Amino acid sequence: MSASIAQEQSDLHLEQIINDLDNNALYDARGHLNGLYPAEIALLLSSLPIDYRNKIWSIISPEMMGAVLVILQGEVRTGLIEQATATHLIDATNTLDINDLSVLVGDFPADVREKILEKKGDSRLEMSLSYDGRTAAGVMSLDVLTIQENLTVDQVLSYLREQVKIANNMDSLIVVDSSNQYRGMLAVATLLNHDTNQIVSTLMSSEKAIPLNMAVTDVALLFEQKEILSAAVVDEQSLVKGRVCIDDVLDIVKDEAEHVVLSSAGLDEEHDLFSPVLVSARKRAVWLAVNLFTAFLASWVIGLFEATIEQIVALAVLMPIVASMGGIAGSQTLTLVIRGLALHQISSSNSMKFLGKELVIGAVNGVVWSIVVATLAAVWFSNWGLGLMLGGAMIINLCCASLAGVLIPLFLQKKGIDPALAGGVLLTTVTDVIGFMSFLGLATIFLIN
Repeated sequence: MSASIAQEQSDLHLEQIINDLDNNALYDARGHLNGLYPAEIALLLSSLPIDYRNKIWSIISPEMMGAVLVILQGEVRTGLIEQATATHLIDATNTLDINDLSVLVGDFPADVREKILEKKGDSRLEMSLSYDGRTAAGVMSLDVLTIQENLTVDQVLSYLREQVKIANNMDSLIVVDSSNQYRGMLAVATLLNHDTNQIVSTLMSSEKAIPLNMAVTDVALLFEQKEILSAAVVDEQSLVKGRVCIDDVLDIVKDEAEHVVLSSAGLDEEHDLFSPVLVSARKRAVWLAVNLFTAFLASWVIGLFEATIEQIVALAVLMPIVASMGGIAGSQTLTLVIRGLALHQISSSNSMKFLGKELVIGAVNGVVWSIVVATLAAVWFSNWGLGLMLGGAMIINLCCASLAGVLIPLFLQKKGIDPALAGGVLLTTVTDVIGFMSFLGLATIFLIN
């Protein structure tokens, strides 16, 4: 199904549900929901204003609630959990497997969570709730099939027939030794294409397992580099604790993409599109306050040259050009560095080489565009001296923007701060301050008698 067709269907579902709710036709709304998959209902709920969302939530069956809540994230999931009764939440978990439960139950109220843990009686579930969600342990599947390395192909095939429900979703099997320590992976295709008397140890691959505490971004990178579909997750003693599959990695990539986009605006992926006005305003106020401070800093720099601007009014007209060009150039470099850090393409061993390259690019672009803007400014105001000062400031700011675009994210990462969250604000401050300082400073030195 093409993206446009899927979007049209999503828009149609949303229009139908809103129309049903506007007409108080809850029976018709329930009928429309019955024809949708959990993922479609989850998208629908996250696209509805809160009052509409709560009405839809009240007519969804507990069995469907569980599947929908697993897909939803952040404030939307939290808000719907708060709207559901304890009985409905417990019933919603009846049809969920251990992996979905581990994702969902952590967000339930403590008393409900305890009842579910007691009801399920599965120690794996309780253990999974203690794992860090940003590690391999937090995203791994707990349903695994392990086979002994000394078994024959025939014995393994017999075992798979007994475990057909789990085996249907496996592209490979995890091989362990007699002490249940990880030994390697055996692809199902390999199993089917060899003699039934062959021993597993002669067919398995010695693919390295993923440590429990490996960061999810590193897990995604590992899958990309090795082009694998699944991998075992082990603890410090090499005991198998779970497996990560390609669908888990796709979720990681999606979450990371959302994180980078929203972080650049000072938001996070937990944000609800239709959260209450005061809640949204409070969250955005923090970064607006930071931006206000940087704006006052830039204004203070301009104030230092008030006398210069009073004598040459054209400076006030041309100042934004220097700051804007520096901001764009710096943002380009910043984006490349943040991406490089996320993909592990930039490290301490090559960061200085990359910095040198970006400085050269900044200098080249600075010279080229300084000639353009200097000529335009000189013709506009009939003042070649003014044009030369503008061109000189442009070169300085673009070089400094390239420098800041590399060093700021490297510094933030070293300090344990997300570069995507704070990098843009700091970069804007640098390019504005240096842009104004260089242009007005050069004008003060060379144009004011």
